[in-house]
Amino acid sequence: MEEKNYITPPGHERIKAELLKLLNVDRPEIVQVVHWAASNGDRSENGDYIYGKKRLREIDRRIRFLNKRLEFAVVVDNSARKNGDSDAEQVFFGATVTYSPLEGSEAGKETVVTIVGVEEVDLEKNHVSWVSPIAKALIKARLGDSVVIQTPTGPSEIEILAVEYL
Repeated sequence: MEEKNYITPPGHERIKAELLKLLNVDRPEIVQVVHWAASNGDRSENGDYIYGKKRLREIDRRIRFLNKRLEFAVVVDNSARKNGDSDAEQVFFGATVTYSPLEGSEAGKETVVTIVGVEEVDLEKNHVSWVSPIAKALIKARLGDSVVIQTPTGPSEIEILAVEYL
């Protein structure tokens, strides 16, 4: 059995949109090119045919991958946590957390991360996977808590300054 694939609603929509584009736009275009190239005769030195078949295999592989990810996807909607209940101060999947190290040269420097699914990781946007060490340390902690995270230079204590659900 496959591990659960937790994902945010926008991430789920993005994967579905990519899958639909592959199925309805990209694949039919390549099939048409391959059909045209095959009708030209000798396929052994036909670049359009060879490249088209290769691209078709890549698209089919991506379609299978996306279908499998969607099959095991568990969409986590945190819209109910926005309303100021006590759960809104606790860190769960989908939370945007602001934290600051309590010691060392980075003390006082605020960092913001959003805990998302494995498919949604984007380090430029500070989106971290729910299975990453920072997310594992933050999940279930509350606003104002201090937690210890493992860094390449060793353990570091951080304080949670804000928890938001978008």
